[in-house]
Amino acid sequence: MIPFNKPYMTGKELWYVSQAHASGQLAGDGIFTKKCNAWLEQRIGCEKALLTHSCTAALEMAAILADIQPGDEIIMPSYTFVSTANAFALRGGVPVFVDIRSDTFNIDEVLIEAAITPKTRAIVAVHYAGVGCEMDVIMSIAEKYGLLVIEDAAQGIMSSYKGRPLGSIGHLAALSFHETKNIISGEGGALLVNDPCFAEKAEIIREKGTNRTLFFRGQVDKYTWVDFGSSYLPSELIAAFLWAQMEEADAITRRRLDIWDVYHDNFEAQEMEGKIRRPIVPFDCTHNAHMYYLLLPDLNKRTSFIDALRKKGIGTVFHYVPLDSSPMGEKCGRKSGALTHTQFLSDRLVRLPLWLGLEEFQSEVIRQVIAEL
Repeated sequence: MIPFNKPYMTGKELWYVSQAHASGQLAGDGIFTKKCNAWLEQRIGCEKALLTHSCTAALEMAAILADIQPGDEIIMPSYTFVSTANAFALRGGVPVFVDIRSDTFNIDEVLIEAAITPKTRAIVAVHYAGVGCEMDVIMSIAEKYGLLVIEDAAQGIMSSYKGRPLGSIGHLAALSFHETKNIISGEGGALLVNDPCFAEKAEIIREKGTNRTLFFRGQVDKYTWVDFGSSYLPSELIAAFLWAQMEEADAITRRRLDIWDVYHDNFEAQEMEGKIRRPIVPFDCTHNAHMYYLLLPDLNKRTSFIDALRKKGIGTVFHYVPLDSSPMGEKCGRKSGALTHTQFLSDRLVRLPLWLGLEEFQSEVIRQVIAEL
């Protein structure tokens, strides 16, 4: 079996985990957490980076920082993971689903302004497959209407838009280090703060609503409960594992891009014959090879394709079911306009295996995909 995903280890993860254990601190915010936060701040250029136990946690923190109240509306694509909407719905917010672009699967920036109402508080830009949304337009709209922009950069580590790292452009951003991502810690994430006005409150929210971080910096003589919050810290073991991955982030990204390029080159003929469509990356975006997908003609062909590859021992998967058609999406959110591309494209997309170590088997994957097409 050639699996769809296989977590990669650099070789230093267990050594760093043992160092964390030897240091006597297994709870969060030890030396490895600080190393990871500093790496993110330096590489992404954000005001503050705070590791969390998941990207979901980072998005929930963003919703608290945005002061989402019942009835507030948050514009986002329907074609995204449930956490994008859940983080705001938990606070009584209303996800407003906007259609996606047919080229990148990102939110269609041209449709955002029509979705804005007096209740709109924020726009969530989901960078699908590590390809940046049209952030200049989105930030301009947000400034015009006084809205916050939150980047859901779960898939975007090491990617950029017009030379700016994804996660560094909006007021807030969230990253994922889930085992299916490029840089992993099993479970894990990070909140990125770009607007300095959110920096101190983000620390408080992450520390269960206390000013504990200020206490450890000597800024207060004791710490206490001062705001809303929860336990969003990862353990030091998670951070130690992640640090080994961050040290090799450039090498990991290069290898993933090589695998992506091999796929892209080998499927050009099938695209020319009209059998598939390959991914499209705009010229002003640098992607990270988070995934490689193909667009098949319709849902039936995709279903039979996935089944045929499974029987040949190759794991391929479809991706999101649009949130607007889910039970909770219908209950908690609303659509802005027709989501034509969202439904049509989501029915056709199939993801191919992409993990470090696949190089040995990639030619067989390609051979079987072409044979099935």
